[in-house]
Amino acid sequence: MGQSKIRRALGAVKDKTSIGLAKVGSSASLADLEVAIVKATRHDEYPGEERHIREILSLTCYSRAHISACVNILSKRLDKTRNWIVALKTLVLVHRLLSEGDPAYEQEIFFATRRGTRVLNMSDFRDSSQSNHSWDYSSFVRTYALYLDDRLEFRMQSRRGKRSAFGFEEEDFEEASQHGGSRATPVREMRTELIFSRTQHLQQLLERFLACQPTGAAKIHRVVMVALYPVVKESFQIYYDITEIMGILIDRFMELEVRECVRIYEIFCRLGKQFDELEMFYDWCKRVGIGRCSEFPELDKITPKKLEVMDEFIRDKTALAQSIKAKSREEAAEQRENEMNEIKALPPPEGFNDAQVEEVKKEETNEQKEVKVTQQEGDLLNLGDDAITSHDHADKLALALFDGYAPPATNDTPALAWEAFNDETSDWETALVQSGSNLSSQKTTLAGRFDMLLLDGMYKQSATMAAMAAGPGYGSSGSASSIALGSAGRPAMLALPAAPVSEGGSNSMTTSDPFAASLTVPPPAYVQMSEMERKQKLLVEEQLMWQQYAREGMQGQLGMAKMQHQYNPYNMGGYTPSY
Repeated sequence: MGQSKIRRALGAVKDKTSIGLAKVGSSASLADLEVAIVKATRHDEYPGEERHIREILSLTCYSRAHISACVNILSKRLDKTRNWIVALKTLVLVHRLLSEGDPAYEQEIFFATRRGTRVLNMSDFRDSSQSNHSWDYSSFVRTYALYLDDRLEFRMQSRRGKRSAFGFEEEDFEEASQHGGSRATPVREMRTELIFSRTQHLQQLLERFLACQPTGAAKIHRVVMVALYPVVKESFQIYYDITEIMGILIDRFMELEVRECVRIYEIFCRLGKQFDELEMFYDWCKRVGIGRCSEFPELDKITPKKLEVMDEFIRDKTALAQSIKAKSREEAAEQRENEMNEIKALPPPEGFNDAQVEEVKKEETNEQKEVKVTQQEGDLLNLGDDAITSHDHADKLALALFDGYAPPATNDTPALAWEAFNDETSDWETALVQSGSNLSSQKTTLAGRFDMLLLDGMYKQSATMAAMAAGPGYGSSGSASSIALGSAGRPAMLALPAAPVSEGGSNSMTTSDPFAASLTVPPPAYVQMSEMERKQKLLVEEQLMWQQYAREGMQGQLGMAKMQHQYNPYNMGGYTPSY
């Protein structure tokens, strides 16, 4: 209680100081105006006296200069104060001046706010007192100022003044006010787009009014109730304007397009929610005694049934529009077809004989046949009659392994044909040396490329298999590096005899191969080709070794290791890579 008395005493001192400064620092007429404003917005928790407000209206009714001075004094008062009572009383005075004062007040306050002067921009206002309910009072001050700002903007937009690309211009409004302007267009005669714009502004203004409902301790404060009464009376006119627009939109609803009908439906949905909140606000005003109950209008609520009827009508109209559009497309297509038929039915021009006509018809028929393309079903699982067999699949896989290889380049001089070892030679070492002496005149190919030797071996595979089947021991002797084909009517699988193998732990040595039985079963084609490639690589290495031997001669085991490392750099540590 002591803090409250101290604040009131400090407020009274501030008011007396402001009055004294106004009398000293201003002229006589402006001093009286400033003193009246300070007295109408004192720090005491009572509404401003009516006689001071009337004095301000009388001092500014005949002078535009006094109106500008009054707006400047009010803006300074709002800018300096941190007390919610002074701020709320100043806003109430601004509301009275806008409603009952000269129309120039609207222009002065509107353009002063847009120029950055703090008249109705109270978004950051906060009461500096340490009371527990300062937040409730500050919130009401901010919402009340925001309502006044939107109300002023709506009234300025409703006038018939000129507008620039950046909004309203002060000079244009002055010129329009001097010439009197033109009469405002009635709402019923407005275009639909203008009605939609006006409805949006009214709904926004109604939202600002609903936000002015006080909370907490502000609900029962006397100054708040006095400030809220003129706002509630103005909400009646907002509701009447909205209901008038609703009737106009309902009358035009049957004649509008689907897009506009949807906008009307959305407007009605939003208004239904706003009317529910408005009804609760009016009930609270009746309970606390803000205005008489007879003054409040009877709200015509928008029921869900009305919205359902509008929704069904929009759906039916949409379906009808789609059917009409489809029918118009069909008629247009039919019309084009009839025009084409009429063009075709015209007689040919002069000098156009029957042969040319027949030729043109044939060309048209051929074009139609080309356009008609039959779509066949694809055999994705390859289950048709022309399905590939397993043997063909193995052949294709073998060819795919050598897909990146290209045949060797051919020269004009043909390569000498390969000659197998003579079986009549008793000494195989002599035969091997003699064959090595002819390697210089042979044309060899590197590994990884096809040559005639590989192709001959592939095509004579059947003869080889028959020779192997003839005898169990035939074809199982010789070195693995030789794949030359024999002479005398039979293929010589291996040119060198195999190493002797002991049987049964005895000292007898035989040359039978224990895996000879497996040679009767031919391996797959890709295995055979891979083995041929490996043997071809070994054959090339053997030929290079014999060439080195012919030039330098054998120089012992060290020379053999050096030569092997020179021509086979991948042979490391006795490991022979497999290709």
